[in-house]
Amino acid sequence: MANNDNNRQFSRNKPTHKPLFDTGGRIPPHDKDVEEAVLGALMLEKDAYPTVCDIIKPETFYEPVNQKIYEAIQTLGAAQSPIDMLTVTEQLRANGTINEVGGPVFIADLTSRVASAANIEWHARILAQQYLARELIAFASDINSKAFDESNDVDDVLQEAEGRLFELSQRNVKKEVVQIDPVIAQAIETIQAAANRESGLSGLSSGYPALDKVTSGWQNSDLIIIAARPAMGKTAMVLSMAKNMAVNFNTHVAVFSLEMSRLQLVNRLIQNVCEIEGEKIKSGRLSEQEWNQLMTRIKHLYSAPIFIDDSPGLSILELRTKARRLVREKGVQFIIIDYLQLMNASGMKFGSREQEVSMISRSLKQLAKELNIPIVALSQLNRSVESRSEDKRPQLSDLRESGAIEQDADIVCFIHRPEYYLHGAQLDDKPEMRGLAEFIIAKHRSGSVEDVPLRFRAKYARFESWNEADSQFTHGSSASAMNDYDDSQDPLAPPPAAGPLSGGSASIAAAGDEAPF
Repeated sequence: MANNDNNRQFSRNKPTHKPLFDTGGRIPPHDKDVEEAVLGALMLEKDAYPTVCDIIKPETFYEPVNQKIYEAIQTLGAAQSPIDMLTVTEQLRANGTINEVGGPVFIADLTSRVASAANIEWHARILAQQYLARELIAFASDINSKAFDESNDVDDVLQEAEGRLFELSQRNVKKEVVQIDPVIAQAIETIQAAANRESGLSGLSSGYPALDKVTSGWQNSDLIIIAARPAMGKTAMVLSMAKNMAVNFNTHVAVFSLEMSRLQLVNRLIQNVCEIEGEKIKSGRLSEQEWNQLMTRIKHLYSAPIFIDDSPGLSILELRTKARRLVREKGVQFIIIDYLQLMNASGMKFGSREQEVSMISRSLKQLAKELNIPIVALSQLNRSVESRSEDKRPQLSDLRESGAIEQDADIVCFIHRPEYYLHGAQLDDKPEMRGLAEFIIAKHRSGSVEDVPLRFRAKYARFESWNEADSQFTHGSSASAMNDYDDSQDPLAPPPAAGPLSGGSASIAAAGDEAPF
């Protein structure tokens, strides 16, 4: 009689399982027997949990009862407590779920069904594959419903589908532990490749020899933060770098501008390359000589592998989707983000803006590592720089909104122009400060921290090497020399223009107009 009462109690306590989602009457992939075999083995063998803890998680189990039991096992494993029938039962009592899983009788029954834990890793991988299949089914079903709903924008649905599928694939990709020998072989190959390069750099050249000497070029998978106070020339710096890399070295560069429109960015590039003041470009009031200079030098930007996205309020999910597509379809090797604090983490909730920026920073590092390319993100500094009475040089603690930026970045650089804080007689007393821009490498995970002197030419919004004689990357500044150039002999010259600037502006904006997204 007592046994019958126990059985009736077990039947009442054990919940009936309802399928998580229905796909035309078909039950999603799962195997109840394998799930119970894994749970039983975990309670029999003391070393079983470390074997499977990185393969399965509570939601890997299809049955809600089994999920709750594994949650108890996971709690014990995290506390490095013994895992057996009795400790799991006590943990379920502590969790308040002992009756939901069917009581101690069901826990004892699980252990009695398993003779050995020898195959637990294989069984765990079966469950992981079934869980991934269920996630794909749920994802496809959700996208299917949204595609049928005509109130949804198809482009938004497509972007969400691509982003979620990428997130799903990355979440389930696990890299295996490897012995050091093949990694050493890969390192030797990298060193040999660098030695065979004429530049001697192992990464992408920035176009500034003094900077490249410190960094050996921008390295793959690195997150580089370039920070400064407003008006220091952050955008001018990365545009100068993008021009150097794309025009001189044919490096494919993507620029995500959250602050300026693509037309403004292209005008800055014209100002940089053609050495014509920004006000004249805006007004169009150019002398005949300046028109000639513009039409001659602008040819350097034709077909330049620079891709511009000026989407405002770009989210980290959208950036990840677009960056993957650019790398895959356009062969992009270098990404610039202007600037980090204008990004958002849409669809996610955070207690503070600092937590959101921390998440964005971590995601950028993960993206750089996944795409295996350098990513440069501009960042603002807080006002503490101005509050210091004498030394205005920025430091790591000045990074705005999150200390995680400093932690996640492989390289943190600051732009400091001493002349910005000097006025009138002060600047006259220190003529050596005119045009000086210090590129301060404050953190360098795989190298030294140094100050690299650069020259800032404000009227052209351009950064150059401090010693122009050592730089092979800047155009000559002689207008007369450029005017002597015969466009008709240059196959890269722009097509004949119907009027001043008409050919130039169309060609430069082509990278933005032919949106790669």
